[in-house]
Amino acid sequence: MELTLLGTGAPAGLPRPDCPCAACATALGADARAATAVLVDETLLLDLTPGAAFAAARSGHSLADVRQVLLSHPQDGPPVEVPAGLPQPGRVPDGRELALLTGHRVRAVAMDAPGTGYAVTGPDGQRVLYLPPGGAPAGLEEGAVESYDMVLADVVRRPDALARLRAVGAVGPTTDVVAVHVDHDVPPGAELRRRLAAAGARAVPDGTTLAVGVYEDVPDVPRRTLVLGGARSGKSVEAERRLEAFPDVLYVATGGSRNGDTEWASRVSAHRERRPGSWRTTETCDLVPLLKDDGAPLLIDCLSLWLTDAMDAVGAWDDAEWADGGERELRARVRDLTEAVRGTRRTVVAVSNEVGSGIVPATASGRRYRDELGRLNAAFATECEQVVLVVGGQALVLRG
Repeated sequence: MELTLLGTGAPAGLPRPDCPCAACATALGADARAATAVLVDETLLLDLTPGAAFAAARSGHSLADVRQVLLSHPQDGPPVEVPAGLPQPGRVPDGRELALLTGHRVRAVAMDAPGTGYAVTGPDGQRVLYLPPGGAPAGLEEGAVESYDMVLADVVRRPDALARLRAVGAVGPTTDVVAVHVDHDVPPGAELRRRLAAAGARAVPDGTTLAVGVYEDVPDVPRRTLVLGGARSGKSVEAERRLEAFPDVLYVATGGSRNGDTEWASRVSAHRERRPGSWRTTETCDLVPLLKDDGAPLLIDCLSLWLTDAMDAVGAWDDAEWADGGERELRARVRDLTEAVRGTRRTVVAVSNEVGSGIVPATASGRRYRDELGRLNAAFATECEQVVLVVGGQALVLRG
């Protein structure tokens, strides 16, 4: 099958009309997007949008051979004029299948939001899933769905849709995930591409024709990522965002509960509320066994608190204990951790504080902690495919 994306933007397009935001102001050229519409093998049109015929012509295609037009979501605003010769658009009831004379079969997929998803099987057996804006499939069961060759979905606003599809095997390592319904939630260009790549997805300009089953452009998700940043920089949000599109994530909290500390309890509560409900949480600083085991992706937040625990255990705050074997034992613990990271087969995203760029601590113990955290960050980063520094909520890729 071949799919031509006549548009890849949100229903209002990008930039949105009369929107003064920074994302809309910079959505120019190839980053400007019309409302999403997909032409399948020039015979099936998924979503009819204003200017679809002109968009097809600009991409070197025509709507003259379209035999079926299907809508995936309620159309806001004035009715869209149906070009002459084009069939009247309709929607397929959830769970029903439509067989076209061209050999394509279209099954309507129930969603958890207003709209209909469409699973399209081509004459050659290739399978494509197209989801409406802001929607995720409902009622999926593990093993009930074969892996799709391509998925077109609202990845930015509904990363959990990918997580659900991955959980049941509908999205596999070779599934080409293409972001559509792109809105002004993320700055266009490099930042959009970076965020999508972390989810194993990509975006293409309007007018692009995609050959289903060609996997060369499927991005590789980094298996080990270190996210650095200062206090309240947004580093934890960045780390969590990187695993939102994956199921069964194990969140490893190294800070403990700190009974009686209400301010700490408030921080922990805020973190928990951000996480997807499907994630599990464990509170531990024993990271090496987790890294050595196979299993779901790990989000470790954070290494700086792991170091505090390790320095407590070796007596690092006492100069005599530090000199009498404490320093040597801490080095061994860091070495064991980094060796476990090097050998892990799990997807790992770890968070750590970057504390060495500010005021020199006034105490010897503070300076010791600063120095050891710098060493730990450097050693851990060496074992990671990607290293990111978050400053003012903006992620700067240092490696990968």
